[in-house]
Amino acid sequence: MNVDKAVLAFAGFVVLLGLALGYYVNAYWYLLTAFAGVNMLQASFTGFCPAAMVFRKLGLRGGCAFN
Repeated sequence: MNVDKAVLAFAGFVVLLGLALGYYVNAYWYLLTAFAGVNMLQASFTGFCPAAMVFRKLGLRGGCAFN
């Protein structure tokens, strides 16, 4: 797995987690989903993604999106 795929998988997990917690626990958890969406949007414009930096430090090889 490379950094690009790990970031996509992590973002998908965070979105689904936020939706589940928002539905079953408290509606404020939907803010987690909104945060993930805003982070993905800004990363698409700036190329800065904290999750990509963490995955790179964990030893995953780089992909074409986050060099």
